[in-house]
Amino acid sequence: MSFGEQPAYLRVAGDLRQKIVDGVLPPHTRLPSQARIRQEYGVSDTVALEARKVLMAEGLVEGRSGSGTYVREKPVPRRIARVGYHSSVCSSPFRQEQTDERVKGTWESSSGQREAGLEVAARLRIPVGARVMRTRYLYRAEGEPSMLSTSWEPLEITGRTPVMLPEEGPLAGRGVVERMAAIDVVVDNVMEEVGARPGLAEEAMTLGGVPGHAVLVVSRTYFAGGRPVETADVVTLADRHRVTYHLPVK
Repeated sequence: MSFGEQPAYLRVAGDLRQKIVDGVLPPHTRLPSQARIRQEYGVSDTVALEARKVLMAEGLVEGRSGSGTYVREKPVPRRIARVGYHSSVCSSPFRQEQTDERVKGTWESSSGQREAGLEVAARLRIPVGARVMRTRYLYRAEGEPSMLSTSWEPLEITGRTPVMLPEEGPLAGRGVVERMAAIDVVVDNVMEEVGARPGLAEEAMTLGGVPGHAVLVVSRTYFAGGRPVETADVVTLADRHRVTYHLPVK
């Protein structure tokens, strides 16, 4: 194979992909069978099979048991707006993560004490094994699963205080800044990093995606005087969402 020449299965996958993009093969259309691909493109069964695997890995088609392979409906990406911290007495946990006021959402949560693992300990700058409060959220937009979030707070800071449980007590659901202020911890900086990785099976199952497909991860940490007081990972399906930042000019 000369430099720049694609393997046969990628050429076949590329042609089928273009037909999907152009609407020649619209959503819910059955993909040509392996025999049809072999005949139309003059390739072996192995090449035809690998081409279909590529399209499945890209999320363009899906297999249906006993029926064949079909073109998937292309999701319309929703926007996740990030504008930084803004004070609002009506700010719900969903609104703190999705600041687009046009999107209506709900959430579920559960909290429990854990020992900090290596990564969480590094992000919170605490010893490995130190006690943290872990809270998991499932956010729904317009009734559909939208985002997962897992947050960790050092119990060295919040333990035995009225705000130890983020979703219980007098400041339940009021956000990190307000809750920390109630125990005289002044949050003065927030850092976010956005990355991507293959989605875990349980994430895909909860969010309605395909295991292994890319997810976006917004890793956020709140600081008070340079000390991390909360860190969290917000996870959403990469093919269904776009993260938008609105940054003020100073």
